[in-house]
Amino acid sequence: MTEIRIAFFDIDGTLVQLGKGISETMRQTLLALQKKDIRICVATGRPPFRVPSFDGIVFDAYLTYNGSYCYDRKGHEILSHCIDHQDVLRILNNAAEVNRPCSIAGKDRLLSNGTDRNLYDYFVIAGQTPEVSDEFDAYLSHHEIYQIMCGCVKEEYDAVMKGVDGAVITTWWNRAVDIIPKGSGKDAGVKQILSYFGFRKEEAMAFGDGGNDIGMLESVGMGVAMGNATEDVKAAVPYVCAPVEEEGIYQFCRERHILWK
Repeated sequence: MTEIRIAFFDIDGTLVQLGKGISETMRQTLLALQKKDIRICVATGRPPFRVPSFDGIVFDAYLTYNGSYCYDRKGHEILSHCIDHQDVLRILNNAAEVNRPCSIAGKDRLLSNGTDRNLYDYFVIAGQTPEVSDEFDAYLSHHEIYQIMCGCVKEEYDAVMKGVDGAVITTWWNRAVDIIPKGSGKDAGVKQILSYFGFRKEEAMAFGDGGNDIGMLESVGMGVAMGNATEDVKAAVPYVCAPVEEEGIYQFCRERHILWK
């Protein structure tokens, strides 16, 4: 087996149980990986300023906005890919036509033009609430947008994306979507980070549980679905570990002798 030199981790449902903090076992697993000179990277749909901090842990790289904005532990930019402004406007107009508010995500702020039950519940999963702001339009006019969040269901996807050429939907929950630049995604972020550190695909592993993790899991030599992952994620990869609540990542690393002989 090729030696693992870098590991990518989704956050919600992977590193942590939904709505909970990191377990001590998981925290020690991350520290043990770094002690063995294995780079650790967080890979999330969250904005950079909403990535949770874990005591004693500094990730070697951060893949945020589902791969649209990536940087290293010192803040050096690895990848920056925003949504074309005209596509942003189309998406917001389309969503309004089906009575769906949206949140826009810039490099430093996350603002909403309204909220509904789906969008509110989506934010709550990550311990947040939508910030409905009168500054929405002004921010939109003067800042690049990396991601749009919209609380909608599958039957509304086509309406929300009507006439949009440069952005796509990615999902990990059935009542909301993340809209990201076309050509982006966690897989694109992983490839850029591997290139940045000079690692090969075969030297990387990744853990995830949602549909937006599939590309990432397929972009590494050892893609691992959590036991609590959706069935499409499990079907896409050769490895499945125990659920997050059973310390699946720790168990997998132990069983595969990645850390402990």
